[in-house]
Amino acid sequence: MAWLKHIFARFATIVSEGAGKPVVFILALLSVVVWGLTGPIFSFSETWQLVINTGTTIVTFLMVFLLQNAQTRDTRAIQAKLNELILTSAAENRFVGIENLDEEDLKHLDRLVEKAAKRDGNGEGRSARRSIRQKITQKT
Repeated sequence: MAWLKHIFARFATIVSEGAGKPVVFILALLSVVVWGLTGPIFSFSETWQLVINTGTTIVTFLMVFLLQNAQTRDTRAIQAKLNELILTSAAENRFVGIENLDEEDLKHLDRLVEKAAKRDGNGEGRSARRSIRQKITQKT
């Protein structure tokens, strides 16, 4: 089963990288233009409309899964890199894993970090950082 995950991951990476290229957009745009130009030939029939609707629905449906897979892997890789930077620097090790906090706690931490950054210029950053450490310790 691991080989299937590997093949899917490679496929998702290749497709997501390819889907973002200008030539792919141009091809998609040309497809829509050609479809639109063929409207009079097919008397703008329901079948003619069904072709574009079905095609775009299928492509969108499949791309959601491929792009989500690629994005999830990218996010995990970024988190691992950030965690490594935290662990090898003077930064607070308690920040490792905060991506698992709920949305409200993350927003609160963001506000605390912003306040600490502003206070650092005034020499007040130490108490703000202490507050951040306490918040992280409570949640992790």
